[in-house]
Amino acid sequence: MFETKTKAEKFRMLIKIVFPILVTQVAMYLVTFFDIYMTARYSTEDLAGVSIGSSFWVPVYIGLAGILMSITPIVAQLMGAKKKEEVKDAVQQGIYLAVILALIVFIFFFFSIEPLLSLINLEPAVASVAKNYIFAMSFGLVPLFVYNALRCYIDALGSTRISMFISLLSAPINVFFNYLLIYGNFGFPELGGVGAGYGSAITYWFVMLIAVWIIHTRKPFKSFNIFRGWAKLSFIRLREISLIGVPIGIAIFAETSIFSAVTLMMSTYGTITIAAHQIAINFTSLLYMLPLSISMGATILVGFEVGAKRFNDARQYSWISVAAAVGFSFVSAFILFSMRHQIAGLYTSDPAVIQLAVQFLIFAALFQLSDAVQAPVQGALRGYKDVNITFVMALISYWVIGLPVGYLLSTFTGFEAFGYWIGLIAGLTAGAITLSFRLNVIQKKIAAH
Repeated sequence: MFETKTKAEKFRMLIKIVFPILVTQVAMYLVTFFDIYMTARYSTEDLAGVSIGSSFWVPVYIGLAGILMSITPIVAQLMGAKKKEEVKDAVQQGIYLAVILALIVFIFFFFSIEPLLSLINLEPAVASVAKNYIFAMSFGLVPLFVYNALRCYIDALGSTRISMFISLLSAPINVFFNYLLIYGNFGFPELGGVGAGYGSAITYWFVMLIAVWIIHTRKPFKSFNIFRGWAKLSFIRLREISLIGVPIGIAIFAETSIFSAVTLMMSTYGTITIAAHQIAINFTSLLYMLPLSISMGATILVGFEVGAKRFNDARQYSWISVAAAVGFSFVSAFILFSMRHQIAGLYTSDPAVIQLAVQFLIFAALFQLSDAVQAPVQGALRGYKDVNITFVMALISYWVIGLPVGYLLSTFTGFEAFGYWIGLIAGLTAGAITLSFRLNVIQKKIAAH
């Protein structure tokens, strides 16, 4: 990364940083995407089970992994301030934290998943797939969390193409092991949806080992000696990472968990509704990788400029990121609306599931604009290390506005399951408005000083 002078240069720099992140995010998401897609081709019951399992897995994993995202602004600001010698310690402590978080999640799932599933009115076959899918995925927790820490370090140095290369390898590895373990090919056991969990866990180990090898042997990472001379576990450094990371994690958890909560609450409508809802969410989440990637790019670029005390450049990067995401949101909405029948047909041949999924995809098209605003705004705020007020706003938007609106509409009106999607639109819109206001306030305060 380097200093840019004009808005055109900034836009080119944003694209340079974001494109590899986008490919990386899509590649990493394809692990979950192919779990859902390949399971959908296996059976509707297994699809429902994996959907329920993912609804527990994704928010817990993403929320805690979000804590590790603080490594990106910390390292970016250290590099902007030319404090290269402090990067090694920050990353090593981040790896320690990754292992601790992975163990916490493993213990949580081991003791709580059966009691949690018993609270939901699920068919026995669906509940069994959900439980075993989560247990299978748990074998990949440590490498998944460690890779997240390493990736944040790689991206903070502006080497997002390396993350792209590593993540591109994950999709074919995952598809290969899913092919073996879901369908029982080449003499492997036929495990259905549970096989998708084991396939993902194996993939995470491969991806982490590749990242370790690159960081240890290739420039510019080799010069930092990340895996040599390990420092002792420092609670002071862990506290610094956590003070920034925990609010980030809570904000991400608040956003992702509302989608999972909606999936779980829709379980009362039956297996077909769960399957149709998951198809719509799965494809929409794939499109969300674009604003999410712009958000991560904004964190890197804003953090770099703030570290160098070029606050006007940081402000310009913030709003260029928002403008870019909004522009692309219209393309996403068009794809969802105009190709909704084809999208649903990719996942299943069940006419009842397709008919319902097509209707859900219309609602998905409607919240593309809100997603496109709130994601890069959150990314910019993380670049400023402004995370505490942000997570409060996220909690209010999604859980005080979004989910209650969805519950009221589904319970007391004729919208039924569609009421939850209207609630999602309301929550995401509220988040976009409040977070934009917060970013503007932060930038005005900096300008005033």
